Amino acid sequence: MNRINIVAVGKIKEKFYREAMDEYLKRLSRFAKVEIKEIAEGKSLKEEAPAILRASQGYKIALCVEGEKLSSPQFAQKLKMLTDAGRETTFIIGSSCGLDDEVKRAADMRLSFSDMTFPHMLMRVVLVEQIYRAFMINSGGEYHK
Repeated sequence: MNRINIVAVGKIKEKFYREAMDEYLKRLSRFAKVEIKEIAEGKSLKEEAPAILRASQGYKIALCVEGEKLSSPQFAQKLKMLTDAGRETTFIIGSSCGLDDEVKRAADMRLSFSDMTFPHMLMRVVLVEQIYRAFMINSGGEYHK
């Protein structure tokens, strides 16, 4: 079974974000074991960095605006390459202030979903949906249009 981790700073408080996450996690369960590791918000990005790095295993992908932009099919191809190689993959989402440079340097890849800024709680939902979309693309499913 494929193993995917999402390391995210803060806890989701809004019910609608939690419900959306739960729906995509349920859909994803047929493809991968997904574990969400929530890191307590610190007083600074530098304070959060050690806990983020301790919680991150395998191939680390930091979500940040200056990262590489991929289409959904390109993202699916990247995820397929990692899962076919048996690589555990960790996606890292920072707080509303972003990620410390130490975390970005430790990442194997920096990924950007847009030049726009998104609320970090909404980004969790977008990420899980895109992971699900990638598995559907790779399985030949009709979800991706």
